[in-house]
Amino acid sequence: MIEARSLRKVFSGGSRGEVVAVSDVSFTALPGRVMALLGPNGAGKTTTLRMLATILTPTSGTAVIDGLDVREEPLMVRRRLGYISGDTGVYERMTAREMVMYFGRLHQLGEREIRTRVEEIIEMLDMGSFADRMAGTYSAGQKQKLSIARTIIHDPPVLVFDEPTANLDVLVSRTVIDFLTDSKARGKCVVLSTHVLSEADRLADDVAIIHQGRILARGTKEEVTGGEDMEKVFFDLVDAAEEEE
Repeated sequence: MIEARSLRKVFSGGSRGEVVAVSDVSFTALPGRVMALLGPNGAGKTTTLRMLATILTPTSGTAVIDGLDVREEPLMVRRRLGYISGDTGVYERMTAREMVMYFGRLHQLGEREIRTRVEEIIEMLDMGSFADRMAGTYSAGQKQKLSIARTIIHDPPVLVFDEPTANLDVLVSRTVIDFLTDSKARGKCVVLSTHVLSEADRLADDVAIIHQGRILARGTKEEVTGGEDMEKVFFDLVDAAEEEE
């Protein structure tokens, strides 16, 4: 469902010259499974996920999403993918219901389908108590629920989550985790970036560990960890990579 092929992203660093954020990143994510992309801050996780979501264009390499190349068919990729980050960016003068309906129209869904989907999503994410209030009055958790709702209105087969539980309380985090688990059960292809290693250990079927823009390990969770504690394996790999520099 997702195949990253030697993704590379280079930014201009001004007086520092070029900055290589991601270098030769390759991995595969499959339907009905969660692939966790793990790494310390600045490792290249968000840059990688933004290339998958067509927000950034790769400097070289590419990715194929549900058979579509992100470089050649970015608009079609967006119709097959939902990208969720910790930066909700909601429209504060719209209600949740209005905003999710608006995004349904952007995806060219019919009005009857939009209304049906909106009601399903509001119930699924337990948004009924605030769905008709202006988003400017929402808590951080309510805004994150709205961010998820507008992202999945078109029922995409591929979901990319970049730190979806960052700064959320435990109750809202549980809702997000439950949604991820349900998405996996419904056959969605899920890519998850998280700094909470216990979340990755609980949710992931497959793992890729990235550090300074390069993949250190990838495979099924069992292949990467060898049955050891996820946190120990993660820090051992990162520490070893830093010692080699």
